[in-house]
Amino acid sequence: MIQPLFLKPVFQERIWGGTALKNRFNYDIPSSETGECWAISGHPNGQTTVVNGEFSGKTIGELWSEHRDIFGGHTSPVFPLLTKILDANADLSVQVHPNDTYAKEHESGELGKTECWYIIDCVEGAEMIFGHTAQTREEFVSMIEKGEWNDLLRSIPVKPGDFFYVPSGTIHALCKETLVLETQQSSDTTYRIYDYDRTDADGNIRELHIDKSIEVTTIPHRNAAVEPMVEHRDGVEITKFVEAEYFTVYKWKVDGGASFTQDKLFQLVSVLDGNGLLNVAGEVYPLTKGNHFILPATIGTFEIDGVLELIVSHV
Repeated sequence: MIQPLFLKPVFQERIWGGTALKNRFNYDIPSSETGECWAISGHPNGQTTVVNGEFSGKTIGELWSEHRDIFGGHTSPVFPLLTKILDANADLSVQVHPNDTYAKEHESGELGKTECWYIIDCVEGAEMIFGHTAQTREEFVSMIEKGEWNDLLRSIPVKPGDFFYVPSGTIHALCKETLVLETQQSSDTTYRIYDYDRTDADGNIRELHIDKSIEVTTIPHRNAAVEPMVEHRDGVEITKFVEAEYFTVYKWKVDGGASFTQDKLFQLVSVLDGNGLLNVAGEVYPLTKGNHFILPATIGTFEIDGVLELIVSHV
């Protein structure tokens, strides 16, 4: 029988991390500087592991190599998506990611990195850096060389429930006291363009990647419009945030009970809040805040009962 694949996350310590992943989701985090929960990942830098059923103990990468039928026979050489929860206890570095073409040439065949963010929580008045003001590459380089960061970088307000689509080439940075679910291409390539002159644990200024950042940044900045579409069905409100080249992302707000049909190659599901039950072919699985699972290709119809908020994505 095809079952949902429940997963054990992998945690990454970061200079800007904190304890929100423990406080909010009761995760067993490695330290008080835990910045990232790699919740659904087949990337070699952090493979999540199945914890139930016949594939218990297998990583996503192993399943992708050995049981591609679970994923509808998708043809990507690597598991294409990565779901994270980010605890920005301090400001992240100002950064940019390459597209597929640039990453393949310069990063040993790595995928590019287009991503998106759902703001789970943040302090009142929170902001993030999203884009820049330069109109030409010459102006961009000049402002970097002069250190005119306040004039170059574009800040925008954020609040819980906001969603942002971040294509490769977009200058961006989460700012302090922000908790975010990120859906992205399966890539770990980040170019830091500015890091507030911070030092690491050994007192060293962190490496920047100015030249590569200049090469891959989209100039002038282009806002990626997000126009959520809301659908109400029995027991569930479905918000489609984005339908793009690499992923489609939804929020499901279940209140009571709702039926679904799995008609995608596979779906990635993260429980952000609430409790309930997942019923697949008569088998019942408890759902609670902080769970992450994959719905395989041939799972068919399923039901979710309870009061829950979930983020769902597929290729």
